[in-house]
Amino acid sequence: MRMRHFAYLGLMMLLALPMTAGRVLAETPLKVVATTGMIADAARQIGGDEVEVKALMGPGVDPHGYRQTRSDIVAMTRADLVLWHGLYLEAQMEDFFHDLERKRPVVAVAEGLSKDLLRSHDDYADKYDPHVWMTPVLWKLVVAEVQEALTTARPEAAEVFAANAAIHQADLDRLIAYGTEVLSLVPENNRVLLTAHDAFGYFGRDFGFEVLGIQGISTQSEAGLNRIGALVDLLVARDIKAVFVESSVSDRSMRALIEGAEAQGHEVSIGGELFSDAMGAEGTYEGTYLGMLDHNITSISRALGAVDAPARGMDGKLSAGL
Repeated sequence: MRMRHFAYLGLMMLLALPMTAGRVLAETPLKVVATTGMIADAARQIGGDEVEVKALMGPGVDPHGYRQTRSDIVAMTRADLVLWHGLYLEAQMEDFFHDLERKRPVVAVAEGLSKDLLRSHDDYADKYDPHVWMTPVLWKLVVAEVQEALTTARPEAAEVFAANAAIHQADLDRLIAYGTEVLSLVPENNRVLLTAHDAFGYFGRDFGFEVLGIQGISTQSEAGLNRIGALVDLLVARDIKAVFVESSVSDRSMRALIEGAEAQGHEVSIGGELFSDAMGAEGTYEGTYLGMLDHNITSISRALGAVDAPARGMDGKLSAGL
């Protein structure tokens, strides 16, 4: 009897193992790898506890020339889902992604945007400006693509993803309203945004600013002496007082621009450092998409004459006074 009892208990334990393994599997976070910090943030906001997200490109990293490292390849081949931007942003990695998508779920989250919403790309035929994250108006559409990709990868968590996405979309709507309000405080003749490369075109289109970049849409394009000379003349002629550097782009050309203006007797200051192709430091408010855009909107508005714009941004969370 005792032997039968032990045998019965052993059988019950064996039968319980698959069920236990199944429960552990269901509770395991979905492993997501995203190329940029902006996409990674969207995945975290929507996925919550259901996801474990790794961003390949951290603060200060330029995605235009980024090439995957050995550790990146390992992470992506082991991921349950890989999210990349598309629109030729990760130009050096496209062949890898097209090869990987035959083996793993891989989604280019910005490729689904209607071409009617996109700016054409002057440097490359049949390409479009990839910097759609520079305006929350377009980024809301990308966030929806991220939600769809996560739901496809883990359909049993669809309700969780939908609820989280609704909260995040509401925050993006608040950001749009804040940007519209404080940027409208900039005097009309000051609404010229000159930066290191042409990353702010969508921003300018949605918020009513003329945008100029020393380099083109890609940081891989060259900024010639003629371009810098023409921009110096423009600064002087239009009495532009502030220009902006970018966290992921060298400020060398911008310094040359300022020195050129000074040589003509025109003083130009750096209005601030903007986040263009990468977010702020991990663990900070500026290291989130909301914080990144809040910082840019607040910095631009205050530097160009909106004296009533709040120094600490939309919710008072900006880490340093501006």
